[in-house]
Amino acid sequence: MNTWKRFSTLLAILALAMSFSIVSAQEETPEAPMDEEEEVENYCTEENYDEIAEMELYIPVISKGFQHQFWQAVQAGAEMAAEDCGVEITFEGPESESMVDRQLEMLQTALDRNPDAIAFAALDSQAAIPLLERADEEGIPVIGFDSGVDSEIPLATAATDNIAAAAFAADMMAELIGFEGQVAVIAHDQTSRTGIDRVDGFVERMEEEYPDIEVVDVQYGGGDHLRSTDLARSIILAHPELNGFFGANEGSAIGVLNAVLELDMTDDLVIIGYDSGLQQVEAVASGDMEGAITQNPIGIGYRAVEAAVMAVMGEELEEEIDTGFEFYTAENYEDEDIAALLYD
Repeated sequence: MNTWKRFSTLLAILALAMSFSIVSAQEETPEAPMDEEEEVENYCTEENYDEIAEMELYIPVISKGFQHQFWQAVQAGAEMAAEDCGVEITFEGPESESMVDRQLEMLQTALDRNPDAIAFAALDSQAAIPLLERADEEGIPVIGFDSGVDSEIPLATAATDNIAAAAFAADMMAELIGFEGQVAVIAHDQTSRTGIDRVDGFVERMEEEYPDIEVVDVQYGGGDHLRSTDLARSIILAHPELNGFFGANEGSAIGVLNAVLELDMTDDLVIIGYDSGLQQVEAVASGDMEGAITQNPIGIGYRAVEAAVMAVMGEELEEEIDTGFEFYTAENYEDEDIAALLYD
């Protein structure tokens, strides 16, 4: 095994076996999902490897895109699971997370190849339903990952609890701006479950728990850095009393960061992001961004492929496979359990 692979495997083990405990000084901060480390057992083992490998399973994995480092980390996890299980996968996604039609073409092409199962991260939670109904009719198990669909067809979805994670981001924002003021949100879309749930989780927590904080605007930049930068700049100029920004995915958060840096307002605005590509991690480490939610992208990819294999093997699946989250800051981003989830 080469050095890179040993390192990647170590990250996967750390990420998949970690406890998602999050520390805050505020009494109102929600307790962590787990208080102690809990080892996650993998389905594919040396004992059942030969049985699975002999079936020569083919599982296409269709993501929401390739433009962010998050998806490259998801792919790394999916490929690890494929190796552990002895199955063939392909991993693809559209060039941009706004290209719903292109993703549907990929899904249709994958179905035409008569796969044994499919793992799918929907850009539009409803547009893919007719194709998923075709998969169901043809007896092809569907596993969702990262972003679910408004359908009972997927047997399981491996994902972050985005509502809980975004609500936690709202708690952190409220604390950092002194529990009063104005905040805004830049998100990637309002069609995928991640886009919907992250906005809802953040906005609803603010409305329910922090009456002195107003969410003055929510805009959607398609996960594109430049478009998100333009939107953030416009919001800042329209709301001179703005105190903070929540960027709901990597592209959105970097767009907000760019706008704040261009306007030389890092001392005036609190930025909280979502995801953990290199630029975000560097911004958090430098203090330009106060903190961010990191998912477990390696774990998401791994568990999606693993669940697809289990579905083919007739195993019972949990409907929601929660892969957890952490909140990282300049003070804790180098901690072992969090560093394992940061990607570059």
